[in-house]
Amino acid sequence: MATGGSVPQFASLYVGDLHPDVTEVMLYEIFNSVGPVGSIRVCRDSITRKSLGYAYINFHSVSDAERALDTLNYSSIKGRACRIMWSQRDPSLRKSGVGNIFVKNLDRNIDNKALYDTFSLFGNILSCKVATDPTGKSRGYGFVHYETEEAAKQAIERVNDMQIGERQVQVQRFLPRNDRSAIAEFTNIYAKNMPDDFDDAKLEAMFGAFGTVTSSCILEDKQGRKFCFVNYDSTDSAKKAVDELNGKDLRTDEQKAAKKDGEEEEKPEDYLLYVSRAQTKAERAQEFRAKIQTESAPKAAQGVNLYIKNLDENATDTSLRELFEPFGTITSAVAVKDEKDNCKGFGFVCYASPDEATKAVTEMHLKVVKGKPLYVGLAEKKEQRQERLRQRYSPGGGGCGPMGKGGKDMGKGGKGMMGGKGMMGGMGMDGQGGMMGPQGGMGMGMGMGGGMGMGMGMGMGG
Repeated sequence: MATGGSVPQFASLYVGDLHPDVTEVMLYEIFNSVGPVGSIRVCRDSITRKSLGYAYINFHSVSDAERALDTLNYSSIKGRACRIMWSQRDPSLRKSGVGNIFVKNLDRNIDNKALYDTFSLFGNILSCKVATDPTGKSRGYGFVHYETEEAAKQAIERVNDMQIGERQVQVQRFLPRNDRSAIAEFTNIYAKNMPDDFDDAKLEAMFGAFGTVTSSCILEDKQGRKFCFVNYDSTDSAKKAVDELNGKDLRTDEQKAAKKDGEEEEKPEDYLLYVSRAQTKAERAQEFRAKIQTESAPKAAQGVNLYIKNLDENATDTSLRELFEPFGTITSAVAVKDEKDNCKGFGFVCYASPDEATKAVTEMHLKVVKGKPLYVGLAEKKEQRQERLRQRYSPGGGGCGPMGKGGKDMGKGGKGMMGGKGMMGGMGMDGQGGMMGPQGGMGMGMGMGGGMGMGMGMGMGG
């Protein structure tokens, strides 16, 4: 449903799920058949210039944009069904979670269009997507974002536990990632540091004391250490088992005495029973990343902290320090690693004084190291970075987002696409400028980023 509720008073569309080879020219030919197109922008990687798989298209009138949304949504472009929706200039609308629902246990044959057709009956949909793996296969869940909370509630009431395709789907309100971590209801628990002679009979005796065990299994890691999963029929039983057993010492008196006579003293976390709610793989990965970043990131109080991006995967703390040492005294240098001990492509270098840090930024920013141009800038806290991005992409803030009507923002050097002001500006020979003129013209632009951007461009009118 393109219409319904409040129709946006701007004519900018977001087009996603695009093939990497789709260009502005291809999109112009398709969308200009619906109505006069003001401008088109395929967003690309700032370094490689490869397509990011989505674009923004500006029409001269809202009615043309509505018609394009109705007629071209989920149409095939270079073998891929494109996903079209109104461009949301206010990121707070997407992040608020209002009207957003989560659909799981989807049939693997359900695609974006089938999901849209099913849920569009209950209200105006802002966005709709089935999660897929890198090969394009469905992961079995998706998201639907309605314009209103009332439409979302109606969809949950009407579709939850309904059969779509070959599966009975579950529909619930979408929870942001931060809210999902505080899960109060669980029945499945994980336990490690089990005794060597631990078996199914001992598991049933230990964990069965707290409630009915519906399923369990005992496993071993590569070092032969035993761990287990236990599932109860109720949350209360699972919580009671965690409270009573976590931190319990299961060693015999002989084992305790033997360790006292030994040379190396074991750490409590190596022998005390660990029992907790069983986490998903995604939760464990998130927890691991947070731990690594907390341990490895230098503290801001030590000096002036720089953030370096686009590092080689073989980069180490030592090589990073050697690279930046010529510019001053380094108090710490960390190349952030993943679980396989490969560099994740970024790191931090902390200098003792601001002058040294300034010199390093001046000399090393965009310098090619091992075939990659480095990004070197002042390190920001996550909250500061999010606030800066929010301001940049909010209405009137520029950024790589939707452009103004008729391409005038691009063609006449107004609010630019990548800088604070004036980025990617230019003058068009047809009086309109822009990347794609309304009369079939094409434009070329060059820009330099920064707080006050400088731009120059050329446009040719048809």
